[in-house]
Amino acid sequence: MNDQVTDSVSTVAGDELRQFIERYERLEAEKKDIAEAQKEVMAEAKGRGYDTKVLRKIVAIRKRDANDIAEEEAVMDMYMAAIGM
Repeated sequence: MNDQVTDSVSTVAGDELRQFIERYERLEAEKKDIAEAQKEVMAEAKGRGYDTKVLRKIVAIRKRDANDIAEEEAVMDMYMAAIGM
């Protein structure tokens, strides 16, 4: 390869790398904005008297598969019965 072709390939690779980095940085900024908005929602709920710890647990449960939840509850019931609860 001559120097002109090598420089052109380096420029293209550099431009592509820069695009990936900039896209990632934009996503990081969006993620920060979303996290801040989530905090604001929970602060508003807390201000209205809701227990945010319980709200967060409900959100986590809603993300899970119903079969996984049922299996976990069955195991928990079995363990509790084993210890007399």
